Parts: sequence; C-alpha cells; structure tokens
Amino acid sequence: MDTWQPMLVLLGVIGAGLAALYGLGLWLAAARAPLDTGPFAGGLEPGEHAVSRFHVRWYPVTMIFLAFDMEMLFMYPWVKVVSEVGTPAVVEMFLFLGILFAAVAYAWREGALRWT
Repeated sequence: MDTWQPMLVLLGVIGAGLAALYGLGLWLAAARAPLDTGPFAGGLEPGEHAVSRFHVRWYPVTMIFLAFDMEMLFMYPWVKVVSEVGTPAVVEMFLFLGILFAAVAYAWREGALRWT
C-alpha cells in the first residue's frame, strides 16, 4: 500500500481542489435573470430558438466549408516556405489540391451539393 499512497494523496488533493473551485464558483456567481432584450443585428424577432436544429442538408455544406478552410490553413504557412523549399513544396501543394479536388468532384457526383 506504500507504493499507492502518493497516488491516493494526489487524487485526494485534486478532488479537494475541484470541490473548492466549484464551491467558490457557486459562491461568487452573480444572480441569474432572464435576458429581456430584442434582436441585435437583424431588427426582426427571431423565428426560432437560437439553439434549434438545422436541416440535414446543411451538413454537407458544412463539411465542404471545413475542407476548404483546412486548405487555407495549409496554404498560409506554405506560402512562407515555398521559396526556401522549392519544387518539392510545389509538388506537395498540387498533390494536396488534387486530393481536395477529387473529394469535391466525388461530393458533386454523389449529389452532396444539390439542395433538393
């Protein structure tokens, strides 16, 4: 049991710390009241709740957006190092863009970009 004693003490300290932080948060929290404000940017009353579900047809659009977003995330650092690395960096980027284009072509063929 002597070998497990430091681990049990550490778990006890972590549990006591979490309980203390949770209690401190409850003690310092401001009183909550419902928000009675109108719409901010649109000017019209919202038609549905802010956390309502979206139609399933938006999810392929989201996936395609994320694919292009990751492309941009990869291209920004690439622009900085392409002059230093040279031809292998250009080949690598065109390979990446080719794979991305193949994925978009497949999604288009399968009808992921159709709204009906």
